[in-house]
Amino acid sequence: MLYERGIAKTSFGTLALAADSIDDATAWCLLAVVLASLNANTNIAVFAIGGGIGYVLLSIFVGKPAFTIFTRTTQKDGGITIQTLTLALMVLMFGAWFTDAMGIYALFGAFILGTAMPRGEFAEQVRDRTEFLTTVLLPVFFVFSGLNTQIGLGNTPTLWGITFVIVAIAILGKGIACMLAAKFAGENWRESATIGALMNARGLMELIILNIGLEQGIITPTLFTIMVIMAIVTILMASPLVALLLQGTIYASSPAE
Repeated sequence: MLYERGIAKTSFGTLALAADSIDDATAWCLLAVVLASLNANTNIAVFAIGGGIGYVLLSIFVGKPAFTIFTRTTQKDGGITIQTLTLALMVLMFGAWFTDAMGIYALFGAFILGTAMPRGEFAEQVRDRTEFLTTVLLPVFFVFSGLNTQIGLGNTPTLWGITFVIVAIAILGKGIACMLAAKFAGENWRESATIGALMNARGLMELIILNIGLEQGIITPTLFTIMVIMAIVTILMASPLVALLLQGTIYASSPAE
């Protein structure tokens, strides 16, 4: 939504992206702590959090300057070559493997490396060459999540009531809280509410964590189903809310529209 509406590089768009990045990183660290408590081994949490912080610092202060070689190579060759793309993907896979070995899982490593990679022509060409993979593979993950979701497990008045309460708490705890935090940070009400709507949408990371929790036995299939419903509801809320909040601004419609 941010890129389609042209707000990714605005002040509140950048703030929303940064907040979401921190939110995801914190979620992975909390998951590591939960897994450690279940295994009665604090070393798992220390290793995961310490390794994650070290990885982020290494990516920012060492990786980011080193990755400028990709920009220079792309400019020198008049575009990205198969060798440059292969090297970038190898670095990406190493980062994903490293964080997975730390216990924070591969996606966090890939995400941090993506933020450290140079922008401009190199990033645009990598996106053009690899975006089709996301288009093909991402729906497969949602199918996997759907197969794990058993709506029938929550088909009682009590469980539907619990689901409603969880959805309400989720909206209050993230959407409303982030809106108030953005307002406190100096944004106007419209932009603060937009940030709240964007942050309220539980996306891919939350579904991944839910699947990990189910796999590790942290949550039951019934709770998994309730949490997936909460994630879907908050995801579906985001687009119409953002469209309503941006109505009357230059971002009211996306380029595709």
